Amino acid sequence: MSTRPAPVALTGPRRLARAGVACSALLLAACAQSGGALGYYWQSLRGHLAILQAARPVPEWLAAEDTPQALRQRLALAQEARRFASEELALPDNASYRRYARLERRAAVWNVVAAPPWSLQLHTWCFPVTGCIGYRGYFQEEEARAEAARLAGQGLEVSVYEVPAYSTLGYSNWLGGDPLLSTFIGWPEGDFVRLLLHELAHQSAYAAGDTAFNESYATAVERLGARQWLDRHARPGARADDQRSEERRSQWRALTRQTRERLAALYAEGPPTAAQQAERAARKRAIFAEFASAYGQLRARWIAAGLEAARLAPLDRWVEGANNASFAAQGAYDDLVPAFMALFEQEGGDWRRFHAAVQQLARAPRPERDARLAALSRAATR
Repeated sequence: MSTRPAPVALTGPRRLARAGVACSALLLAACAQSGGALGYYWQSLRGHLAILQAARPVPEWLAAEDTPQALRQRLALAQEARRFASEELALPDNASYRRYARLERRAAVWNVVAAPPWSLQLHTWCFPVTGCIGYRGYFQEEEARAEAARLAGQGLEVSVYEVPAYSTLGYSNWLGGDPLLSTFIGWPEGDFVRLLLHELAHQSAYAAGDTAFNESYATAVERLGARQWLDRHARPGARADDQRSEERRSQWRALTRQTRERLAALYAEGPPTAAQQAERAARKRAIFAEFASAYGQLRARWIAAGLEAARLAPLDRWVEGANNASFAAQGAYDDLVPAFMALFEQEGGDWRRFHAAVQQLARAPRPERDARLAALSRAATR
C-alpha cells in the first residue's frame, strides 16, 4: 500500500490497499481459514470485484464515439507508458493497466494508518500473502473512519487518507489485472507515469511484511523510470512541467525528512514519565508547529511562482492533520530510496539486473536484507 499526500502538486501521500485486496484476489475462503477477519476480507473482495466489473479494455474506450477526447488521449498515453515499462524497464508484461474503469467517487480506497503517541513505529495488521504491514485499506470511507475511531480509542494517533490507486501484486491478472482508474487518469504526465511504474514494481518484487522495503523500491523505480520516460518519450512541455514539480517535491521531502528526524530524536528519549509528560508534550507540539510554519512559507513561495492554490488542497489537509501516523507512513516511501538508487548504480543501470538483485534481497532473511540496505544507504551517502 502507499501512504503519501496525493501528487496533485507534488508526490504526496498516495496509494494502496494492497493487503486485503491481494488476499481476496486469491480466495476469500483461504483468507478466512488463515485467521483473518471475515468482514474485512469480504469488503475487500466486494470492492475489488466492483472495480473489475466496471473496467473495460482500453481499445473499447478508444473505439467508443462518446469517449471524451481528453480521456482518449490519456488512455493512448497510458498504453505507450505500459509498453515502455515492460520493454525498457523490464517491468512485468501482463494484463494490468490495459483496462480502464470510471469510478463514481474521488478515491479508489481509503487507507488507515496508526502509531503510538511517542513513536514513529506504525501499528501493523497481519494478512496472508502480504505479511504484517502498517496500513489497512477500505473501499468505503465510513468503514475506514470507523476503524480509525477504534484505534484512536486505544490511544493511538491515526490518519485516514485517500488512495487513488492500488495493487493486487499481480494476483488478479487472471481476472484482467489491475485497471487504470478515473481517480488518477487525469494527473500530470510525469506523475501519471510514476504511478504506473510504482504499482508495476510491486508486481516485480515484494517482501512480505516489509513495508519500507516494498515502498522504497517502488518509489526508486518510479523516480528512475519517470526520468527515463521524460527524457525519451514525454509530450511537449511535460518535462519542463515535471521539473518544476520535482523542485517542489524535493523541498517537501527535505522538510518532512527533517521533521521526522526531529521527532525520532525526541522519541528516542523513551516514553515520558508522569513528571516529564508536560515538558515532552510541549516539545512535540513545537516540532509540529514549526513544521506547519515551514510548510506555510514553502506554500507561499509555490503560489507566488504560479502554482494554483487549489492544487495544494490535499497537501494542506495532510499538513493540518499531520501526526506520528502520517509521518511514519510517509517515511516508508522515502527512507530506503537512496539505498535502491545505489543498488541500481551498482548494477550498471541495467534494469533486469536491478530487479533480479531486489528480488534476491526480498527472499533474504530480514536481518540480512536490513544489513545489505544499510550498507547501500551508507554508500549512497558517501
